[in-house]
Amino acid sequence: MKKLKHEAELVKEALRVGTIYFEKRGAGKFEGTDSASSKIEALYRLLVNDGLIQALAKDQENELHMKHKLALWIQRQLPDGHPLKS
Repeated sequence: MKKLKHEAELVKEALRVGTIYFEKRGAGKFEGTDSASSKIEALYRLLVNDGLIQALAKDQENELHMKHKLALWIQRQLPDGHPLKS
């Protein structure tokens, strides 16, 4: 797995956009006390379930790989010329 340029910022943006998608999709609501880890896992599983990202192999399902998948997902959603899309 090759780390993306701006991966931390991409994950942060994925959580921001993903939270909106999560709630509009009717999958639930994140609370202020929810950890980033639980948000990452819940969002990853929803996106896999909805067919928006490909699932990781069972032996690679960990927070590091889930973050990477979310970063790749949001990077594809960004418009051309966006500072995080490079």
